[in-house]
Amino acid sequence: MVQRDNTIVPISMAVLLHVALFSSMLIAVNFTRHVPITPMAIQATLVTEIPKVAPPVVRKEPEPEPEPVVQEPEPEPDNSEQLRFEAEEQKRVQDALIEKERLEKLRQQKEAERLKKEREEAQRKKDEEAKKEREREEAERKRKEDEQRQREENERIRKELEAEQRQQEITDEQQRLAANSSPAMAAYQFAIAQRIRRNWSVPASAGSDTRCVVSVRQIPGGEIVGVNILSCNGDEAVKRSVEAAIRRSSPLPEPSSPELFRPLLELNLTPEQQN
Repeated sequence: MVQRDNTIVPISMAVLLHVALFSSMLIAVNFTRHVPITPMAIQATLVTEIPKVAPPVVRKEPEPEPEPVVQEPEPEPDNSEQLRFEAEEQKRVQDALIEKERLEKLRQQKEAERLKKEREEAQRKKDEEAKKEREREEAERKRKEDEQRQREENERIRKELEAEQRQQEITDEQQRLAANSSPAMAAYQFAIAQRIRRNWSVPASAGSDTRCVVSVRQIPGGEIVGVNILSCNGDEAVKRSVEAAIRRSSPLPEPSSPELFRPLLELNLTPEQQN
């Protein structure tokens, strides 16, 4: 369609040029025709001057009509370079899309692997925490069981010790009672009374009915470490004389047998006799 429009314009110009030339030729022919001359009365004076002869009219030959210019069709433009460029551009775009898809798949794959590792790590930590919690619970259970066993064992030992102690106390009390009623205990107590009687200066305020009960604490060897008057119906002078007599009697006589030794003695003292 473009080539046809380009051909019409030159043809139209050629036609207009021929029309103009043809018109100019017609006008020139009309001017060269002989026009009849009308005689006129003219007074003339002879002049020796040579008249000028008009140059002959040269008839202008009509120019030959120009041959119509036939516009040759323009050659097809060489667009091979453009096609090559477009093909290369299309290939570049296609390669870029393929690379983009490859990178996106790679990114998605890495993201999936990262999420998988995170899930596995979270599960591993969860399993480790659950394992540690089970271990803590098991250790706590064992600790409580051990404590319970220890309490039971301690209770058993305590009961056994208490039973042994009670049995020992019973045995000791039986031995003490037996010893107290034995001649050896009687001799031991008489020796202590004699020692205190010799050291007691009875005050004048003491009567025949004066009676003092005194607790005496001694250590092995007879050394007196404590005197406590439990009851006494005498005055303060009597009480002071009793305590002084007992302290002056230290150390007390030792028993004939260690089984007869008593760290705590309870003595009944009267002015006439001390038991």
